[in-house]
Amino acid sequence: AYRFAAARAYHELIKRRMASMREERMEGVPPAMDFLDRRFAPAMESCENLATRVESLSGRISRATSLLRTRVDVALEAQNRDLLESMNRRARLQLRLQETVEGLSVVAISYYLLSLISYLAKGAKTAGLSHFDPYVVVLVAFVPVVVGIGFGVRRMRRVIEKSTDGKTPPDP
Repeated sequence: AYRFAAARAYHELIKRRMASMREERMEGVPPAMDFLDRRFAPAMESCENLATRVESLSGRISRATSLLRTRVDVALEAQNRDLLESMNRRARLQLRLQETVEGLSVVAISYYLLSLISYLAKGAKTAGLSHFDPYVVVLVAFVPVVVGIGFGVRRMRRVIEKSTDGKTPPDP
């Protein structure tokens, strides 16, 4: 593009210089301006045509590049969407697993706590400190223990969730 612009400038310069020479006609001698026009004008027309073609080609290349960039962007967006969907699936699976582990934790902690209550009730009965049957004590303690452990686990989960959200956890 630079060379074509320079050629146009030189062409204009030559035309001005030839016009400023005020060439006079001589019999039998062709004027220098006619000679230059016959030789120089076709070359300049070729340069102009080539410059037009180069500009047209540049525009088409630019459009093709833009389409290719759009295609790449669409592919990247699809890849990112798939990645986010995969991450969402994993997060849901992790949440289900966490809830399952919490449920199993409630069962395990309740089992061990009720076992301790059973040992204490049997020891108290043997020592004569209680006249209740140890199995009845465990049966009566069953619902409050399981419900209490369940609420405790849920409360801990909420405290942890709030602390990971940037909020301060409430006092226990």
